Amino acid sequence: MSKANVAAIIPAAGLGVRMGFHKKQLLLLDGDPILVHTVRKFAACPAVTAIWIAAPLGNMDEIQTLVESEKFGTPVHVIAGGARRQDSVENCLRALPPATDFVAVHDAVRPFVSPEQIAAAIDAAAKTGAAILGILTVDTVKQVARTRIIGTIPRDRIVLAQTPQIFRFEILRQAFDRAREEGFSGTDESSLVEHLGVEVTVVPGSERNIKITTPADLELAQFYLGQERHALKEARPSKSRSPAGRTRAGTSR
Repeated sequence: MSKANVAAIIPAAGLGVRMGFHKKQLLLLDGDPILVHTVRKFAACPAVTAIWIAAPLGNMDEIQTLVESEKFGTPVHVIAGGARRQDSVENCLRALPPATDFVAVHDAVRPFVSPEQIAAAIDAAAKTGAAILGILTVDTVKQVARTRIIGTIPRDRIVLAQTPQIFRFEILRQAFDRAREEGFSGTDESSLVEHLGVEVTVVPGSERNIKITTPADLELAQFYLGQERHALKEARPSKSRSPAGRTRAGTSR
């Protein structure tokens, strides 16, 4: 069986109003824009065959330069985003080649998803047609009317949706077509697919897969990035040791 064509769409045209800065996806995290950290995770996942970034009109050249300087092994395309996330994703959908099998949509400011989590969600979508990452809530969830509590929702019926959200290309295209025809706006791609009447599978995500939306999130992101780099350093074999694990000394000739 041939490898599926999986296109990752990263809508990165948002303004970042909650962050207090414009274009939070371009804020630096340890010297590199958050968007670059995010794209690296998808480029590191062998199941992803191409990456599409929906960029702000005024930053397309800047993002194209960033992409080219990274020299990703996976093809990365930069196109113009829209006024809303939904518009940006739809712009990318229109640009995808017909041979695309699956589409993975991921928030530009979720840089701590792992390549393994991306692959797990792709595997689930290959079986069911639609899958997202999600985590259980540990807090009690209240249903309210203004400031008055009108009910408590059982926690075992609540999942906090994350990204990537992955769908068969035709399912997602149909969901966007219907949403446009009916004037329906969704908070994420899954809500559009649910509106189409398609069931969506939930794959366990991670509390580390945060969406950076506030200055406090940026501080936590710095901590997580430090942990990632420490783990990577620990995983690398020491240059001072031979393959057999014996310490080597002296100079090469």
